[in-house]
Amino acid sequence: MRDHLNTDFFTPALPRVFGHRGSAGTHPENTLESFCAAVAAGVQYLEFDLHSTRDGEIVVAHDENLKRMCGLDRTIPEMTYAELANADAGRMFTLDGATFPFREKGIRVPRLSEVLAEFPKLRMIVEVKQIAPSVVAPMLDLLDRAAMRRNVLVASEHQQPLDEVRKLAPEIPTNFSYLESGIFIQAMGTRDLSYRPPAAAVQIPHRHESWELVTPESVGFAHRVGVEVHVWTVNEEAEMSELLDMGVDGLITDYPARALDVVRRRTDRRE
Repeated sequence: MRDHLNTDFFTPALPRVFGHRGSAGTHPENTLESFCAAVAAGVQYLEFDLHSTRDGEIVVAHDENLKRMCGLDRTIPEMTYAELANADAGRMFTLDGATFPFREKGIRVPRLSEVLAEFPKLRMIVEVKQIAPSVVAPMLDLLDRAAMRRNVLVASEHQQPLDEVRKLAPEIPTNFSYLESGIFIQAMGTRDLSYRPPAAAVQIPHRHESWELVTPESVGFAHRVGVEVHVWTVNEEAEMSELLDMGVDGLITDYPARALDVVRRRTDRRE
């Protein structure tokens, strides 16, 4: 599946540790501070999410509404970037439910251009959250300006952004949409080796309700058809080890320092 892709995304050695929204377990998610914490821990991969402001600025945030992160009941698409820049992106982060160590520290919702400029050597999962208006063309323009098309995998649970990326930039790897993940799981269940994957990586949770999605069988099937398996959101060491034993290719985690320690200890034991 990856043979046609013009990318450096898959260059670093396996397994891959992805800093989910940076280091979201220790710092306000999707902020430069969170990304810096992940990089300080040693990650080679960041994962983050995209929306667009009313005046067309592509920004890094998971939720459309700012209430959970900033304590502000407004949505990103209704705001100009100048308005959004005044929101306190560290306001609601707490480790104990009682104290807020990042409140009023000047932490902002960053622009995509800032993140790309700050971390030009890293690989990134760029997850498109916003469907309309589409952010794909301006996102690709920013990637081009930063000369970083080769560094990214574009992700979305939605089909439309992935279809746009595959049409406009077929050399950029993508993940599977929600629908495509379901088709993959169905093909895996029937051991359908005529199945042809639509993307380079399936990104799924370990479990969904009563379903065990990531198993040695599903990982083996993915590898036979030529795609990687990245599992989200994996925060406990025991589960990290269990998944790595199955042969998954990547862990998407709020605690990248913890995951890197697990990977290092496993490597040391082999040596």
